Formats: sequence, structure tokens, C-alpha cells
Amino acid sequence: MKRFGRLAHPALALVALALAAAIAPARADFASCVSGLRSHALGQGISGATFDRMMSGVTPDMKIIEAMNAQPEFRTPIWDYLATLVDEQKIAEGRAMLARHASVLSRIEQAYGVDRHTVVAVWGVESDYGQVPGRWSLPQALSTAACFGTRRREFFRTELVSTMKIVQRGDLDAEKLRGSWAGAFGHTQFIPSTYLRLAVDFDGDGRRDLVDSIPDALASTANYLKKSGWITGASWGYEVRLPAGYAGPSGRTGKQDLASWAGRGITRIDGSALSGLPAAGLLLPAGRNGPAFLVTRNFDAAYAYNAAESYALAISVLSDRLRGRPGIRTPWPTDDRGLSRAERKELQERLVRAGYDVGKPDGAIGPLTRAAIKDVEAKLGMPQTGRAGGKVFDSLR
Repeated sequence: MKRFGRLAHPALALVALALAAAIAPARADFASCVSGLRSHALGQGISGATFDRMMSGVTPDMKIIEAMNAQPEFRTPIWDYLATLVDEQKIAEGRAMLARHASVLSRIEQAYGVDRHTVVAVWGVESDYGQVPGRWSLPQALSTAACFGTRRREFFRTELVSTMKIVQRGDLDAEKLRGSWAGAFGHTQFIPSTYLRLAVDFDGDGRRDLVDSIPDALASTANYLKKSGWITGASWGYEVRLPAGYAGPSGRTGKQDLASWAGRGITRIDGSALSGLPAAGLLLPAGRNGPAFLVTRNFDAAYAYNAAESYALAISVLSDRLRGRPGIRTPWPTDDRGLSRAERKELQERLVRAGYDVGKPDGAIGPLTRAAIKDVEAKLGMPQTGRAGGKVFDSLR
């Protein structure tokens, strides 16, 4: 089998020339844009010294724009998305975090009325319990997005100014502010403007530190959920069973009382009567042939954290698994299941043994792995998607 990711020398030279031709005007455009950002920041109370210090040496990274246009919550099949975010490894690690931080979590529950399982689930999904904080410096990510983004440039300009306010106020040092392409940072990935509004000092040291203080990060998350409408003591919802041929209403926002849903023949997944929920909406994340859920305002609070139903479902299901409850019981409508992180790493290891260059096997599916998968798919007579799914995985075992 051929190897991927290594260009022949002539091709490499052409790529280098193309990049060189593109970089110069991009840098000129960036310098002009940064000058405009500076004027805006000074008008928002940022000192010239703070701006210049934080933007010194910053260059644009167009990989940020690529990431902006490929958000997994909206482009990844939901069975793939949940398979990696709610796997046995994350559940085991989450239970360990619950035990390790039990005292702090108890205090957070008392202060904000948000249960510990949901708070820890957000932590697990957002940064893998602090193990994956983010790769970009916030000034670089936010200035690149503000200057070259295909949408929401004003949003990123605002977040860049908010980042500078955090540093100028002495809350955090600039070098601590590393995060996602969108500027989210810390254990539970707050964007800077949200930090300014909702971050709390829960360890009492006088600073709101979401990077090095787990108590501050988890309490800030609980505060966010509370301000987003969290109902203390209520469930996010649960999986339900639809009657055959169901053609009634659905949608997270179309909430009705349980009697209305029961009258349409909907039951809990085990067949028992609906109970224990306030008004709820019927969520069908993969259509009427996949799992179905009744979801409450607490689900909406999780949704507010990242504005994607797949994300809110990952938080909700992981929180249930951390409580010891079962996961989703209805099969997803696919014959090509999603892979856990352990399986993705094993897939990469098997690709390496088969002669492919995928870099270091780590469970993260990048362009080299996708190229190798496409070659395997071609040999199997499958559509060439580059997706790390069960069929390709099983074919290599």
C-alpha cells in the first residue's frame, strides 16, 4: 500500500513557491487589519502598551480559518461525535474527577444549584478534564479570525478586546491564554467576553483563573449554566420510544407537557409511562429512525454553552453515564458505527502496520489519516470519504 503525506521534491518546491507568493500579501493585509484593530481597541479602553505587547510578533495562521469552516458539531455524523466524546475512557476519567474533587463540587452544588455530574461532563467534553486546553494563543487566533474570517468578524474583534481586558486588569497573564480557534480557553473553555461576565473566583485567591484553578473553572461553569436557565433538581430529559410511524411534532424548542407526548403514544425507552419531567421538547437528532429524547430547559442550558444540539446531547448523556445510568439504547440509523478514541488510535496503528504514514497514532483524525482511510476505502470498493468508521476499522483487524 502506498504511503501518504510525503510530497516528491518537485511538488514540494511548487507548494513552497505558492505559499511564498501567498504569504507576502496576506501579511500586508494582516498588518493593515491589525492597525485598524488597534484603533478600535484603544477606543474600548485598551492601552496602546497592552495592545502592542500582546500583538508583538503575532502572525496570522490560516489553519484557524480552516478550523472555523469545519466545526465538528455541525459536520460530523452524530454517532461519530458521541462515540468519541462519550466513550468508556472519558466516563472512567470523569468518575475519577468526581471523586478527586468531591469537596469542591459539593460546594459548587450548594452555591449554584447545578449538579456535579453535569459540571464535570462539561469539563470532560470541553477539554478532556484539562488535558486538551487548546493549541493557539488567543491574540493569534482572534486576530486571524477578525481579519480573515468568512463570517462573524465583529464577534472576533470583540473577543480580542475582551482578551486584552483580561490581561490589562491583571486577571491572567497573556502567555496563559491559549485555547481554541474561536478563543475559548481554560478547563471549561470560556470565550473572553463570557469570562468577563460570568467567571468567578471560587478558591478565594482574588483572581478568576480558569486556567490553573479547577475550583474557579468548575464554579464558573456552574454559574454559566445557572444564568442560562438551569432548574435545580430537574433532569435534562431522557430517551424515549416513538410509536411506529410517528409523524407528530418534534424539536427542542417545541415544549409540551408530558400528557401531550403520552397522548401521541410516546413512552420512556423501557416502555414505561412518561414521568418526572416538566415541559419538554422532542429531540430527534438523527431523524425518526434514530434515538429520540424528551429534553427540558436544562438541556437548553447545556445547548447555550455551545449552540449545537449534538454538543448538548453529549453533555447530557455523559452526565448520565457519570451517574451510573445506561447510555443511549436505540441504535443510530447507520451500518457504519462511530469509533471511540481508543478505537481511532488502534485504527491508526493498524494503518501504520499496513504501510501508511499517518504520523503518531493518537486518536486524532487528521489529513494524513483521512488520506490513508480513503485509500483503504478505494480498495474496499467503498465511497472515498476519509471517515474513521467501523467498516474501515473492522477491515483492518
